[in-house]
Amino acid sequence: MSRDAMTGGGCAVSFAGAVGAVVVWWQTARTQRHLGNEFENNGQDFGAVLTELPLVFLAGAVVPAVVWGLGAWLLGRRRRQESSQFHA
Repeated sequence: MSRDAMTGGGCAVSFAGAVGAVVVWWQTARTQRHLGNEFENNGQDFGAVLTELPLVFLAGAVVPAVVWGLGAWLLGRRRRQESSQFHA
C-alpha cells in the first residue's frame, strides 16, 4: 500500500472516529439532561457541553488515528521481516 493511501486512510479513520464520538456523546441521556431536555429545562448546564465536547472530539480523533498508525507500523514491520527472510 502506498504512503499516500496510508495517510488518507488514517485521516478518514480519524474523521469518522471524531464524528462518531460526538454523535454517540450527543445521544447519551446525561448530555441530553445537561442540554435541558428534562421537565421545564431543569438541570440545564451548558458548562458541561463546553468542557466535554472538545475532549470527546479530540479523543474520537486521536484514538482511531493512533490505532491506525500502530497497525500500519506493525504490518510494515512484519512485511520487512518476511522479505528479509527470503533474501538470507
